[in-house]
Amino acid sequence: MTTFDNPEGGFDALMQAIVCKDRIGWRDQARRLIVFATDATSHMAGNGRIGGIIEPNDGQCHLDDGGMYSEALGQDYPSLGQISRLVKDHSINVIFAVTKDVVSVYKEFTAKIPGSSLATLDRDSQNIVNLIRDRYQQITSSVVMKDTAGSGIKLRYYTSCTGSTLQENNMCDGLKVGATVTFTVSVEITECPADAGDRKPTFQIYPVGVNEALTVDLEMLCACPCETPGNPGFVPNAGECNYSGDLQCGICSCRDGHSGQHCECSGDEDIGQLESRCKMDNSSHVLCSDRGTCFCGLCECQSRSNPSEIISGEFCECDNFSCDRINNKICSGNGECNCGQCACYAEWTGKACDCQTTNQACIPIGGGDVCSGNGLCDCGTCQCFPNAVGRYCEDCPTCPSRCAEFEPCVKCRVFNDGPYLDGRCDTRCAYSIIVEDTVEVEQTSERDCSYENEERCQVKFVYGFGNRGERKVRVQREPVCAEPVPMMAIGIGLLVAMLLAGLALLALWRLSTYFYDKREYARFVNESNAANWNRETNPLYVTPTQTFKNPLYEN
Repeated sequence: MTTFDNPEGGFDALMQAIVCKDRIGWRDQARRLIVFATDATSHMAGNGRIGGIIEPNDGQCHLDDGGMYSEALGQDYPSLGQISRLVKDHSINVIFAVTKDVVSVYKEFTAKIPGSSLATLDRDSQNIVNLIRDRYQQITSSVVMKDTAGSGIKLRYYTSCTGSTLQENNMCDGLKVGATVTFTVSVEITECPADAGDRKPTFQIYPVGVNEALTVDLEMLCACPCETPGNPGFVPNAGECNYSGDLQCGICSCRDGHSGQHCECSGDEDIGQLESRCKMDNSSHVLCSDRGTCFCGLCECQSRSNPSEIISGEFCECDNFSCDRINNKICSGNGECNCGQCACYAEWTGKACDCQTTNQACIPIGGGDVCSGNGLCDCGTCQCFPNAVGRYCEDCPTCPSRCAEFEPCVKCRVFNDGPYLDGRCDTRCAYSIIVEDTVEVEQTSERDCSYENEERCQVKFVYGFGNRGERKVRVQREPVCAEPVPMMAIGIGLLVAMLLAGLALLALWRLSTYFYDKREYARFVNESNAANWNRETNPLYVTPTQTFKNPLYEN
């Protein structure tokens, strides 16, 4: 199917959504939001002629009982001007969520419709929820001031938004729920209408998208009788003007060579030149930071109700009360506020002087190592190692025992002994040491310790830490000593044991020789029987009658 009419009638629907307050259900104080989602451009006033419709849109509600637009064939499409005016009159926020190929068209529409915004919609519209959420957050976190003042009236808006420097601006972004923003508006008459009936205009100042407005009835005094001599409102050479000008309608008109609000300034410079000296830079429109009065090119700063709060500086840009506070104390009470910046006292640092430069705050109550040796001190707070916990990182089940640290104090405080008797006991052992009849580990944070005294008895104690990190030691009153060794009994026992051992060895030796001799005799008998020796066959036998001859004596 081919179509020759790509634009749609979305502006008809937009018009009805705006003006049909009762049918739609708009609440008076509600923030009103319309999402206009499309992938095509929209028909506007004049396009109805294509269908033969020439009656202009009347900007009224024409929804029938079924919620359908009844004037689709009777009235032309609404114009962009009508949409813009009605959006403003009904405080409507419009989000144009359109596809990429028509963004440029709706960008032009957004520029003409107040309170509208533009978002690019994916072709499959999957991002529609995110677009609505993001644009809604943007709308609700910003305030834009508009007005209906006509020609000849110039309005300027000044605000400091969320505490920033006062600037000329009619919009604040990044606001949170409950935030208060103050706008200061100056009204300037740039020209006086020739028709006297136009000199009392009425206009409104309103936040875009919010159904509230301030109505201003202005009366322009283009020519006043009090400006002419002889009128009661005209005082020549008035004292209010330092006798250097005439008071006209309550305003000083200074003679040549004088200027200022009360003609207090002398010289050839006009009031504009003098006021420029009271501005911090050429881009500023605020005199004396809006916290003082400009006199002859010099700022005279305002006084505060609290005499200790002082505004100072060449342009009244400084004070001693706007620095960061901790616990409602300026600079945490550890410094002085100097032109919005904290000048910290010695041993303190940080934006609010809330950080100590020393490690004193990280030392446990009663003394000890910084963060108990189990962490690092950062801004007066212990940053514990992974295996330690506690305000001073004192509880560390996996750390090496600290028994050796407490042992000298146990000796000097409980048993009047040890190396700290040289005068260090009171200073090094200021923490709690309690003597008990018996001591046992009662908490997971406690550690069991003991040492051997000169009498070779075991002194038992446990150490732990309180809720505030203070050290606590509990010592057993009496050392544990072993029973004395019976030396006499041990000596006699050893002697008897040695005698018994000797007798046992002698008996073993005697038995071994007996069995050896017996074995040798048996072997001899066996060998003799085997050889069947007698007197004739025994080579070792010599008869008693035989004479042994010595070869040396033969011959």
